[in-house]
Amino acid sequence: MEIYVRFCPIQNRIKPYLVILNRNWNNNYGRSRLVGKIKESYSGNIEICKATSVSENFLGKRLFDIFIASFGVITFFCVFVLFFPIYMLGENKGHPLYKQKRIGKDGKYFYIYKFRSMIKHADEKLKNNPELYQKYIDNNYKLEPSEDPRITNFGKFIRRTSLDEIPQFINVLRGEMSIVGPRPIVEEELKEYGELKETFLQMKPGITGVWQVNGRSNVGYPERCELELSYLSKRGLIFDSWVVLVTIYHVFQKRGAF
Repeated sequence: MEIYVRFCPIQNRIKPYLVILNRNWNNNYGRSRLVGKIKESYSGNIEICKATSVSENFLGKRLFDIFIASFGVITFFCVFVLFFPIYMLGENKGHPLYKQKRIGKDGKYFYIYKFRSMIKHADEKLKNNPELYQKYIDNNYKLEPSEDPRITNFGKFIRRTSLDEIPQFINVLRGEMSIVGPRPIVEEELKEYGELKETFLQMKPGITGVWQVNGRSNVGYPERCELELSYLSKRGLIFDSWVVLVTIYHVFQKRGAF
C-alpha cells in the first residue's frame, strides 16, 4: 500500500491531508492506528482522503462533459467568426488558434487549443531570451503581461476575459480534457509534483478546477500542487457543478486571469 502524507499551507491556512492510494482500504482499526501514529509527530487535524478509481462515475462525468462542451463548441464557432477579421491585421496577423503540447491523463501528450494571444513563434522568442525564460520558470511558468513581449494588445484582452480558453471545449469533446480537473501542464511543470506526479497523472486535465477557483494565477507552486491533487478526493457531479458555477462568477470578476 502506498501512502503519502502532505502538510501544506493553503491561503494562509494549514490544511493537512492524507492521500491513500488504495481504494479498497476500509479497515477502520487500521485507519485509526495510522492516524494515531501520525499524531505522535503532528498535533493538528488529520483528514483522510481515499483516492477513488478514475473509472468510478466515469459515465456520469463524461456525459456532464459532453453536455457542457456541446454548448461550448457552439460558442466557440460564434466567437471564431467574430475574431477572424482581427487575426488578419497587424501584430495579430496569423492563424486564430494556438496549440501547445501538454501532458494529459496517464502521461499521454496532447495538443491544447486556445485563441492565439501572442505573436507568431512566441515560444521560440521566449526561449531565445535566457534571462526572461528563467524568470518565466521562477514565476511559476508565467510572466506579467506588462513584461511579456509575446502578448499582443488583443491577447491581453482575451486573456483578461478568459475568452482565449474557449477552444478547449474541442479538447473536451475529443476526450483529451474534462470540464473540471487539474489544469493541463507543460512537461517542465511535472517536476513540481515530485513523488506525487503519478497521482496527478491519474486525473484527466480540466478547463477549470480547484486551482482555478482558489486564486488561479495568484497561487503558485507548491500550493498549486496541493490544490490540484485535492480534486482526487472531491470529484463528483455535485462538486464539478459547484466548480463550474464559481468559475463563471470568477470569469465575470476577472479574478486571477492574466
